[in-house]
Amino acid sequence: MREGSAPNFCPPVEEGMVFTFEDAKGDLTYLEFLGIIIHQDRQYACFFPVAQGQEQGTGDSGEIVILEVTEFDEEECPTGFELPLDDSILEEVYRDFMQATKDLYDFE
Repeated sequence: MREGSAPNFCPPVEEGMVFTFEDAKGDLTYLEFLGIIIHQDRQYACFFPVAQGQEQGTGDSGEIVILEVTEFDEEECPTGFELPLDDSILEEVYRDFMQATKDLYDFE
């Protein structure tokens, strides 16, 4: 298992976990779970968009999607998410994620 380089980063239990999200129109979005950043006593899940059927970790957008974790299951795995509305929080969480995973991912 990969390990992050910061105490505020919880890497995924297994690599390649993909969550499927459905919007109000019924369109599906597939996001590979990269881990959780703990920021100001809240937990934020970081994801990488992948196309359906695409091998995880092979996308080229470089985009990271950050969602606040709002619910957990009995095994403490995230199950509920909300889009944070505060752009400054998103920027802070993204900086924390880049710092915590600098040895795992190549940020430009």
